[in-house]
Amino acid sequence: MTENNESHVFDPVTPDSPETAIPEVPEAQATGCPVAHGRAPHPTQGGGNRQWWPDRLNLKILAKNPAVANPLGEEFDYAAAFRALDLPAVKRDIAEVLTTSQDWWPADFGNYGPLMIRMAWHSAGTYRISDGRGGAGAGQQRFAPLNSWPDNGNLDKARRLLWPVKKKYGQSLSWADLLILTGNVALETMGFKTFGFAGGREDVWESEEDVYWGPETTWLDDERYTGDRELENPLGAVQMGLIYVNPEGPNGNPDPIAAARDIRETFRRMAMNDEETV
Repeated sequence: MTENNESHVFDPVTPDSPETAIPEVPEAQATGCPVAHGRAPHPTQGGGNRQWWPDRLNLKILAKNPAVANPLGEEFDYAAAFRALDLPAVKRDIAEVLTTSQDWWPADFGNYGPLMIRMAWHSAGTYRISDGRGGAGAGQQRFAPLNSWPDNGNLDKARRLLWPVKKKYGQSLSWADLLILTGNVALETMGFKTFGFAGGREDVWESEEDVYWGPETTWLDDERYTGDRELENPLGAVQMGLIYVNPEGPNGNPDPIAAARDIRETFRRMAMNDEETV
């Protein structure tokens, strides 16, 4: 029927009729969802505004961790929730995770302890004294760019192993606290005596916009030194995507004297003296 309520009779089509011709689908849309009629080019493909106007004042940090991004709500008191936890029970649950090997990511020698210690160390190890940023205080290891750093490879598995514990205790145990507590439990169950654990780290729910990780745009690149290998402030790590020094030596060069210089400077910027570093 037409808008004027007139009936039209259409002639039958043949295989060669235009009505039955299959339209060509652009390659970019060929793998798209047929219900959504393929994939249109993303509207932000190409250079973003920050690339076009790199000197424009970035005001995004004024909206850092807005209330609308917090699923717990403004009235939630994490300190009170954490105090109500049965911490020994939490530690027992974590200890069970450490020695329960999973088929999808088997534990080395039946114990995830070393992996979890690395996870906790890498959570804390981004801290630098120059501006007080980085560190384990907010659970930022869950977000970009830290979750994609080469130095943090496979730590997504460590956090996935801990999901049953996080799910059990919910909002009473932040990811930030869980990552560090798990490192403590790993050390304690393998015979090391720790100083104890202080909780209270509140999670954030998005990547931090106010942390400068370096000028490089490629993982493991090194453009942060000037002169006689003077490391740019406020940085602590020696290369993009590492939390501290290159274990193979400066830029992979196994020079023990040059490595010692990097180690002393980087760990000093992480608030450690020579004794603590060794």
